[in-house]
Amino acid sequence: MNAFDRRIGGFFRDAVRTNWRDPAAVARFTRMAVRQRQAADRRRRWEQSGVHVPPLLIVSVTRRCDLSCTGCYVQAQDRPAEAELSVAELTTILEDARDLGVSMVALTGGEPLMRPEVIDVAASLPEIAFPIVTNGRLLDEAVLDRLERARNVVPVIRMEGLSEETDGRRGRGVYDTVTEAMERMHRRGLFFGASIMVTRPNFAFTTSRSFVRGLVERGCRLFFYVDYVPIEPGTDHLAPSESQRSSEPLTMALLRSEFRRLFVASSVSEAALGGCLAAGKGFVHVSAEGDLEPCPFSPFSDTNLREVPLRSALQSRLLRHIRESEEHLDEGDGGRALWTKREWLETLQTGRATTGVTRCGPAGGPPERRAA
Repeated sequence: MNAFDRRIGGFFRDAVRTNWRDPAAVARFTRMAVRQRQAADRRRRWEQSGVHVPPLLIVSVTRRCDLSCTGCYVQAQDRPAEAELSVAELTTILEDARDLGVSMVALTGGEPLMRPEVIDVAASLPEIAFPIVTNGRLLDEAVLDRLERARNVVPVIRMEGLSEETDGRRGRGVYDTVTEAMERMHRRGLFFGASIMVTRPNFAFTTSRSFVRGLVERGCRLFFYVDYVPIEPGTDHLAPSESQRSSEPLTMALLRSEFRRLFVASSVSEAALGGCLAAGKGFVHVSAEGDLEPCPFSPFSDTNLREVPLRSALQSRLLRHIRESEEHLDEGDGGRALWTKREWLETLQTGRATTGVTRCGPAGGPPERRAA
């Protein structure tokens, strides 16, 4: 946990250094760096009380989406049809996260901008940094107005490369829509990034100087490289090769040095921090229905945040067992440690099964409920 704290702190310090020409951005990221240190201190105090709090929360605010992308892990999961968390429920969860010392909350989906009101919820919690991972199609002027009032929210646009790669996975015309959204945000002076899905075929191009330069010229200041996880059967060939993955640390360092922007690769972070960070080692996932899960790729839960406050849910028997089983969090299989161990995860669940999701109290007993 201390290593991940240092990595997050380093991210904000790098953000200050790489934005030195933008005084407003420097001031904003300096405040975020101070708040991150305060949050880390709060997490350490909770740890001393026996409550394990990760620095990062990933919250899927919806499973709905305006696209149907090839290989989408959300569509690949067989989840029960349940109501999404309401704005009030989301607000309570995020306020609990702030009080526990969570530094960063990644808002995702589905397409999170199907619920633009979540930007306003995030704006009410300036102590937390909120990357919002979006396909970019819904970044209209009304949403950009919201983002201008919520400077702790950073739009991160998903893409796979230029038009051929992005449209090939996401649908015709998506790339043009994405680049137009970037140009609108650039004109408004908004800080934004790109989440680049790295596959074996696109690795060389998406990490090339020409590709990065094109996004920098459109105003992109954060590059987050995510290795493709072959959840859909028959797509193993799309996962980056071992040699490609092993070259990512040097590649990120060279790009960072040349372009003076923020470059993060998920596989580099996990390799440097000793393997998979799921189940609270670095992060946990909240589903759109409120289930607290080890990660977005592993829809297994013994706790629901409609029934249990976040503080209690983080002490979940399931999460604790996964964290203590380090052999199951080895990333040697290409960044999908828990996805490949679904049968083992199913054996950990106890209580009333509900279409693959089991819910019970934090110690395996009856559910706790919030006081009215």
